[in-house]
Amino acid sequence: MTRRLVADLMVERLEAWQVPRIFGYSGDGINTFMGALRRAGTVEFVQARHEENAAFMAVGHAKYTGGVGVVTSTQGPGAVHLLNGLYDAALDSVPVVAIVGQQARTVLGSGYMQEVDLSTLTKDVALFRQQVSSAEQVPLVLDRAFKAALAGRGPAVVIVPHDIQKEPVPELEHTHGVVATAPVWRPGHLIPRPEDLRAAAEVLNAGQRVALLVGQGARDAGEQVVAVAEKLGAGITTSLLGKPYLDESLPFAAGTMGHLGTAASGQLLGNCDTLLIVGSNDPWTEFYPPPGAARAVQIDNDSGAIGNRYPVEVALTGDSATTLEALLPLLADRTSSPWREQVEGWVRQSRELSRKRAMTPARPVNPERVAFELSARFPDDGWLAVDVGSSVYWYARQLCLPPGAQAHLSSTLASMGCSLPYGIAAKLAAPERPVVVLSGDGAMQMSGLAELITVSRLWKQWLDPCFAVCVLNNRELAEVTWEQREMEAEPRFADSQALPDFDYAGYARLLGLQAKRVEDPEQLGAAWDEALAADRPYLIEVVTDPDVPLLPPFPAGREKADTMGQALEQEGPAADGAKHLLRTYTEQEESASAHPG
Repeated sequence: MTRRLVADLMVERLEAWQVPRIFGYSGDGINTFMGALRRAGTVEFVQARHEENAAFMAVGHAKYTGGVGVVTSTQGPGAVHLLNGLYDAALDSVPVVAIVGQQARTVLGSGYMQEVDLSTLTKDVALFRQQVSSAEQVPLVLDRAFKAALAGRGPAVVIVPHDIQKEPVPELEHTHGVVATAPVWRPGHLIPRPEDLRAAAEVLNAGQRVALLVGQGARDAGEQVVAVAEKLGAGITTSLLGKPYLDESLPFAAGTMGHLGTAASGQLLGNCDTLLIVGSNDPWTEFYPPPGAARAVQIDNDSGAIGNRYPVEVALTGDSATTLEALLPLLADRTSSPWREQVEGWVRQSRELSRKRAMTPARPVNPERVAFELSARFPDDGWLAVDVGSSVYWYARQLCLPPGAQAHLSSTLASMGCSLPYGIAAKLAAPERPVVVLSGDGAMQMSGLAELITVSRLWKQWLDPCFAVCVLNNRELAEVTWEQREMEAEPRFADSQALPDFDYAGYARLLGLQAKRVEDPEQLGAAWDEALAADRPYLIEVVTDPDVPLLPPFPAGREKADTMGQALEQEGPAADGAKHLLRTYTEQEESASAHPG
C-alpha cells in the first residue's frame, strides 16, 4: 500500500511525541490503526489480556518513566474497560492518552452494535476528550490530547471513528477553519514570589517542632527536602506516593504516614507544632496534626491543591526543588535541637517495632516477614510494583527502598489488579532492570493470573530476565476483613471475604516460569535470593496468615484496636488467633509510644 491513510498519520504523530509503545487490545474499531502500527514498525504494540490491564500498563509506563502512557481500544466494551485505568491516572495525577475507536460516522445515533457515546462515557475522567469529525482534525486533536495530559497531569481521550481512520491523509489548507498545530510541549519553571517565600520562612523559623510531609510532587527534590529538614532540625514523613522519593535510611525519616503508616509517622505528626507539606495531597487527614495544632506551609505546583487537606497559612506555588532551594537561605539553622533528638528516638523505636512484628510468629507465615526479608535484598537498580490490599501495609511499613529505586501502585483510586500490569510496563521501559511485583491473592485472582500469560509471552525479549512476583496467599480479602472489624465493628463475613485456594506456583510453572511455594518463614530469604538470581521470571507463593492485624499507628490506632476487638469477640473461638495477634500488636505499639528509643 502506497497511499497514506489517516491511521498512518496517527502513528506518525505518536512518533513525533516520542511514544515508544502503546498498550491495548485490538478490535474492529481500531483495525485500520492496527494496520498502520504494523506497517510503520516504529511504535511497539503491547497486547494485554484485557483493556483494563492495558490502561494500567499505560499508567505504569507514565509513573516509571515520567512520560506519557498511551493506550488504545476499540469502541463499546473495549472503551468501557479502559475506565478503571483512566481513573487511576486521574486520581494519581499521571499523564495518559487513550486513543479509542468508534463506529463509522454514518451509523452514529442509530443504536448500532457497540455504539456508546464515548464523549459522555469519559466526561468525568478526562481532562480533554474529543471525537474527531474530519481527517484534517486528527493532528490537532492528538496534539491537544498530549499537551492536556502533560500540562494537567491526567488522562486525555481521543475518539477516532473507523471511517476517518481509512481516509487518505489530507493536505492542510491555509484557510479559515483549518488549524495547524505542533507536537511540542515543555514544562514551565514555577517559583513563588519573594514575599511568599519570606512569609513561609517566618512561619517555619518560629516553629520549635517542625515536620515535613513529602509527596510525589517532590519526585525530583529529594536532595532539597533533606537539606531543609537538616537545617530546621525537622523530621520527615511521606505520603504513600512520596515514599520512593525519600531515603528512608536517614535517622530522621519517619516513614510513610496514614492508616498504613509507621509508628514514628504518627508520633511525628501528632507532636509537631509546624508542618511543611511538599508536593503532597494525601487524603488521610485524620493522621495530620489536629487543625490548629500546627502552623502550616504548603508547596505545590498546582495552586488549586494548596490548603485542600489542611489549614495552611502560607501557599508557595512552585516546583518543589526550585522552591526549596529558594527557601533554604531564609531558614534559621537548628541542626541540633531536642526535637530532632526526639524524632530520631521515635524513628529508632519504630524500626525496632517493625522488626519485632516481622518476627512475630504466625500461622504459617507472617506477611510482614515477607517484605522485611525483601528489604535486605532489594536490588539497588530495581523497580517495584505493589498491588492494593494488605500487601500495601507491609510495603509501607517494612520495605526500605534503595535511594533512587522506584515503587508504584494505584494509590488514590486504590484499585486491585494493578501490580502485574505496572510491573510489565516497568520491565518494558527498562528491560535491563530487575522488577519485583508484590501482590495479594485477591488481586492476583482478579487480573494478575491473566497477565502472567503476558509475562510468559514477553520475557525472552528482556535484556535481564529478572522479574520476581510474590503472591501473599492468605485465602482472604484481608484488608476488607479488617476494615469491617475496625470501621463497622462487624465480624468476619466468610461468604464475602474467603477466597478460593489456588496453586499459584503450579500455575506459573505451567506457563514456563520458575516458582516456589513457601510455608516456613525461615525459607523466605532463600526464596527471594533464588527469585532475584533466576534466569527467567520467578513466582514466590507465600502462605500467609490472614489474622495478622492491619492496626493503624497510635495514637489514632488505640480506638481502632478496641473496635477490632469488639468485632473479634463476636466471631467466637474461630478468631482466637486474630485476638492473640491483635493483643500482641497493640502491646508492641503501646510500648513503642511510651518509650521512644
